[in-house]
Amino acid sequence: MSDDVNATIRSLATGVKAASVEMAKASSAVKDAALLAMAEAIEADAAILKAENALDLAAGRAAGLSDALLDRLTLTDARIAGMADGLRQVAALPDPVGAIMSGWTRPNGLRIAKVRVPLGVVVIIYESRPNVTADAAALCIKSGNGVILRGGKEAIRSNVAIWKGLGRGLAAAGLPADAIGLVETTDRAAIGVLCTADDLVDVIIPRGGEGLIRYVVQNATVPVIKHYKGTCHVYVDAAADLEMAERICLNAKCQRPGVCNAMETMLVHEAVAEDFLPRMLARFQEAGVEIRGCERTRQIVPDGVVVATEADWPEEYLDLILAVRVVGSTDEAIRHIATHGSGHTEAIVTTDVREADRFTQGVDSAAVFVNASTRFTDGFEFGLGAEIGISTDKLHARGPMGIEELTTYKFVVHGDGQLRE
Repeated sequence: MSDDVNATIRSLATGVKAASVEMAKASSAVKDAALLAMAEAIEADAAILKAENALDLAAGRAAGLSDALLDRLTLTDARIAGMADGLRQVAALPDPVGAIMSGWTRPNGLRIAKVRVPLGVVVIIYESRPNVTADAAALCIKSGNGVILRGGKEAIRSNVAIWKGLGRGLAAAGLPADAIGLVETTDRAAIGVLCTADDLVDVIIPRGGEGLIRYVVQNATVPVIKHYKGTCHVYVDAAADLEMAERICLNAKCQRPGVCNAMETMLVHEAVAEDFLPRMLARFQEAGVEIRGCERTRQIVPDGVVVATEADWPEEYLDLILAVRVVGSTDEAIRHIATHGSGHTEAIVTTDVREADRFTQGVDSAAVFVNASTRFTDGFEFGLGAEIGISTDKLHARGPMGIEELTTYKFVVHGDGQLRE
C-alpha cells in the first residue's frame, strides 16, 4: 500500500467523522430538506450523469463486462428519476433518531430511557450499480450518520458525478457536505485502510460478490455487517396446495434469478413428489431452468435432470439453475437447510398449520415465509421504505436493513441528586 492511499483515505474518513458529529445533532426537518435538495440536484445533473455513465459503459465494454453487468451499470432516464424518487421516499420516512425505545423508573427515582442514536461513520462497499450511491447515502443521512462510499471501479465516473450532486444538496440545507464521502481511487488498498480504521469508522457494510465480502471480513478490525450469499430454499410439504406451490416456486426461481432472494434449492416431501415433480420440472424446463436433482428426483423425472452433487446443495447460482431434493419430512427439510443454507430466506408451502409452525420455529434464517415467494425478502417489500442491504448476520442487524438498523442506542438517565451507596 502506498503512503498516498493511506493518507488520502484517512483524511477522507477524518472529515466524515467530524461531519457525523453534526449529523447526529441535525433535526428531522433539516435532514429531510437535505434529502429533497439532493433529489433536485440529481435531476438537475441528469445530462452530466448520463455523459459520465457513458464513459463507464465504454470502459466496461472494452474490459469485457457481461451484458448483465453492463445493464446493472447503465443509468437511464428512468433510473435517474428513480434515484431522485428514492431520495424523496426516504425523506418521507419517520426519523428513528431520538426515539425512546423503552423507559422506566428505578426505586431510587432514577428515570432511565433507552434512546435511538446514529451508528456514527458507516462505510458501504458495493459493486456495479451506481444508483446504490444515492440510495445508501440517503439512508445514512436520514439516520443521522456520516457515510463513506466505495463503489466498484467499473462505475467510478458515474459514482463521482452522483456524489457531487448529493454534496450540493447537503450544503444547500446547511449540513456539512463532508457527511457523504466517496473513495475516488480505484486502488483496492483503500478498502484495506478503511477495514482497519477503528479510530474513524464504526461499521463496514460490504455489498457485492462473496469474494469481496470474505476479503473485508478477513481483513477488518472494524465491525462488519455482512451478507455472504443467498442460498434460499422452498420446501413443498406433504400438505401443500400443489397449484399454489407451482406458482410460488416458479416465481421464486424465475422472476429474477440473478438476485440474492431467488430460490436456489427446492425441497419436496416424498408424499407429493411423484405428483408434483413432473408438472413442476416441466414448467421449469419450459422456462429454461437447468435442473440438478437427487437420485429420487431423477427416478421420478428421468429426462433432462442432471445429477446433483454435494457441491450443488450450498450453491448460490444466481442463474436459471435449480437444485432439487426429495425429503421424507419437515424435520429432514430443516436439517438440510441447517447444513447447506446461508441464513438468508426460506419458505414452506403447506396447508398444515402445525407443519408451518414446525418449519418457522426450526429454520434459523433471517426471513422465513409460509405460502409466499422468497422474492419478498426486500426492504421496500417489507415496508421499510428502502434498504441498505440484507444481513445474514445475527448481530447487529438481521435481514433487510432499513434506517432503524443504521442506528444503535444509548441510555439517558435523569436523576435528582441520587448517589450510589
